[in-house]
Amino acid sequence: MNTVNFAQKFAKLADHWSPHVIAQLNDLHVKIAKIKGEFVWHSHPKTDELFIVNKGEMVIHLRDRQVAMKAGDMFVVPKGVEHKPVAEEECEIVMIEPAGTVNTGDAGGDLTVDQPPWI
Repeated sequence: MNTVNFAQKFAKLADHWSPHVIAQLNDLHVKIAKIKGEFVWHSHPKTDELFIVNKGEMVIHLRDRQVAMKAGDMFVVPKGVEHKPVAEEECEIVMIEPAGTVNTGDAGGDLTVDQPPWI
């Protein structure tokens, strides 16, 4: 049982779109990632996904609207809703979702991380 310092954890990340687990709460993983550019359209048919922006800005594209987020903002994408995160500049995000949730959901592809490492 130790504290987790976000700045220290984010400093260890080198690649964009490469989530890492920093904590587990019951059956949920707390993940962090640095993002830049566009991710893939995807959904998570069985689970909601929570996003928190730690640093920077991002937009979560939904099929019917866009959700702009800045540092300190949180947004929950409901299960089954297609979404595509986008960040024009580097952005640090925190995600909370069930352990075993694949980052690209039902879409797959080159950015898929099946087993994100702990950091």
